[in-house]
Amino acid sequence: MGCAEKSTSTPAIDYAFQPIVDLSDSTIYGYEALVRGVNGEPAHTVLSQVDDTNRYPFDQLCRTTAIARAAQLGLDAYLSINFMPNAVYRPEACIRSTFEAAQKYDFPIDRIIFETIEGENIIDRPHLVSIFREYKKFGFQTAIDDFGAGYSGLTLLVDFQPDLIKLDMAMIRGIDTDSVRQCIVRGILTICRDLGISVIAEGIETRGERDFLSASGVTLMQGYFFAKPGFQSMPQVRLDAFAP
Repeated sequence: MGCAEKSTSTPAIDYAFQPIVDLSDSTIYGYEALVRGVNGEPAHTVLSQVDDTNRYPFDQLCRTTAIARAAQLGLDAYLSINFMPNAVYRPEACIRSTFEAAQKYDFPIDRIIFETIEGENIIDRPHLVSIFREYKKFGFQTAIDDFGAGYSGLTLLVDFQPDLIKLDMAMIRGIDTDSVRQCIVRGILTICRDLGISVIAEGIETRGERDFLSASGVTLMQGYFFAKPGFQSMPQVRLDAFAP
């Protein structure tokens, strides 16, 4: 067996979607799929029901449900799905259901991004690196979420260079008026540029944050300034979000 034992107590889920915009051409680059309860309950309500007995089937359910819902809603951009590295034992076996869902719902593999949080919840970094490498081999995009919030970010980049990193919102908040945040983010951007990694700034809430990051060369952004997540829907970006 390549995966954890399945449980019958996997919580029922649905999804909300939040756009990731591309300022370079004022378009929607993709949508992040955000797990919710079937009646829109917040993520922490759902995740509080996940433990070692149901982590693997829950992780698989998240993947297949996100793809099914995105296809149903007619998503024609990238789809970013969070995965739980501690639920994946053999990547080549555990992503089979993802391929089956993509084929069933006619969703292109090369438009799927798998992202996971850079943080202390990663039990085995070499194992995470092996998962990422398998995903890239199979044609998926890879991303590290909340980069800068955990303990392993730069060391993780030594072992594996994902397609994308998502700057943690704590580093973004008020960056247009905070010289320390500016210095740290500029350093990360230089590293990513040299390594060929694209950067998404998440948690953008103000025009000032948007403008500083845009001037620093970041074109991919996500946050309430552009649109709040839409439950069972693909929300459009607010009309003035791209305006100078």
